[in-house]
Amino acid sequence: MTGEVAALAAAGYYVVVPDMPGYGQSDKPSDVSSYSLKHVCSVLCNVLDALGVQAACVVGHNWGAATAWALALQHPQRVSRLVVLSVGHPGVGASAEPRQRAHWWYMLFFTLPGAEAALTANGWALFKQVMGQGCSQQQVQQYISALSQPGALTAALNWYRANTQARHFGQTQPWPVNKQSRVACPVLGVWSSGDTALLEAQMTESAAYVAAGCWRYVRLEGVGHWIPRDAAQQLNELLLAFLREGEACVAPGQGGAAAPRQLSKL
Repeated sequence: MTGEVAALAAAGYYVVVPDMPGYGQSDKPSDVSSYSLKHVCSVLCNVLDALGVQAACVVGHNWGAATAWALALQHPQRVSRLVVLSVGHPGVGASAEPRQRAHWWYMLFFTLPGAEAALTANGWALFKQVMGQGCSQQQVQQYISALSQPGALTAALNWYRANTQARHFGQTQPWPVNKQSRVACPVLGVWSSGDTALLEAQMTESAAYVAAGCWRYVRLEGVGHWIPRDAAQQLNELLLAFLREGEACVAPGQGGAAAPRQLSKL
């Protein structure tokens, strides 16, 4: 992530990169509800308030993308532009095709009470098998080192426990497209052809949940799920172009070049 932050900061943007609950050096609450998207979005609004930021361009990948969608839906006044990597609108995911649900097997598995024991058994064998599909041995070991810290693995799994329920996998109808489910700000969706967990349709069909004329989609060829890590230069170029489009839309006297340029990276 440091490459994207450096590029954006060098371009004059004020970049905020919060450690999400349970990750990095952030708190690791034992209460599962602390990881719900509703609660996390409320906390992020408090962060923006503390920084004196009314609205930001929000960029997120994986759970960060899910959180970014939720923030734009629950607190639309706080999101000026939205960039979502890999993960599509939750309204699409609610009725995902059977092939996509099969790819999401791990989400249900991570909610089980014995997930921690299963993942760490035999020297983290299952974890290595799952993560080894898109990461080098060194990268997998870095994840293991971080998740071996007290409470870290349970905290990571609590994201799934707080936001994934088995009954949701039985839904067959997408969310209705209405004012409550539609994102009104400009949205850039980015998906990579080498993603083995998330299929392209769940991203492209997100267009239905974005206001007319506000959706843009970019497909990255030959890139795996970890877009910020594996396609940093391409992502930097996309982010800067998307952000500059927003500046060009600001009329003189309404902020223009003098307006602070704020970006939150999840």
